[in-house]
This record gives sequence, structure tokens and C-alpha cells, in this order.
Amino acid sequence: MRRILTYGTFDLLHYGHIRLLKRAKQLGDYLVVALSTDEFNAIKNKKAYHNYETRKKMLEAIRYVDLVIPEENWEQKVNDVKKYFIDAVVMGSDWKDSEKFEILRPYCDVIYLERTEGVSTTKIKQDLGLQATRKNVNQIPETKFEREHRK
Repeated sequence: MRRILTYGTFDLLHYGHIRLLKRAKQLGDYLVVALSTDEFNAIKNKKAYHNYETRKKMLEAIRYVDLVIPEENWEQKVNDVKKYFIDAVVMGSDWKDSEKFEILRPYCDVIYLERTEGVSTTKIKQDLGLQATRKNVNQIPETKFEREHRK
């Protein structure tokens, strides 16, 4: 059985994410997704719209994903590869040549897949006018009508 591992925040799950997961799964028999925790995102100065548990449930509902594990720090990658008997780590091409993943080459294959052009979480957030930080990351944004008719 060939085991594949990928890492990410997978915030505002979109077609680019699904396409990456599908292509990663096609490279093996079992796909493990290491999902950035809220605490790790804070270390990276990144704020997800959905909290970890919500993002985890969404990923677990995708047929290509066999297991979701927490990504809690940069240093855990070698241990993840060993613990889950990983044959290849697959990442988007924006990570190509990053030492964070190149260090895995003695332990497994490292494969970079081209990103899906025209779609990204950052672009979606910009298009929707979402703020980088929010008090309640799972709160549905207030509509223009609701703002105008707030009492």
C-alpha cells in the first residue's frame, strides 16, 4: 500500500483544494492530511476563517481523504512520515524547493503539484471582502441588508 501525506490549512475549502487532494490520492492508496491547528496558524501569523474542528470535519467528508491528523509545528514532518509509514509527501508547487519539505527526501518522495490557476483562499477572502481577523471565526458575515437594518 502506497501512503501519501499532504499538509495545509484548507481554509474556505475550494476547488483548488479538492483538485490537490484528488491528485494526491491518485499517487497512492491512502491519503493522510496534516491539518494546521489554530495554534500553529497563530505561530505562522495566519488566521483561518473556520476553526480546526470545522476544517477537520470538512476534510473528513471528502472521499479522497483517509485520515486527518493535526499539524502542530514545522518540526513534526519527519516524525509524521515515520509514524504513518509515508511513501510520498505531496504539496502545491508554491512550496517547491522549500527546506521545510526538502528535508524529507531521505525518508520519502517529495512531489510538488501545480496549483489550480485562478483560485486561492486569499483571493476568495479578498473577493468577499472578509477581514483578516475576526472576533468569531465561525460567525457568518453580516450582510449589507443586516447592517443597514440593525437595531
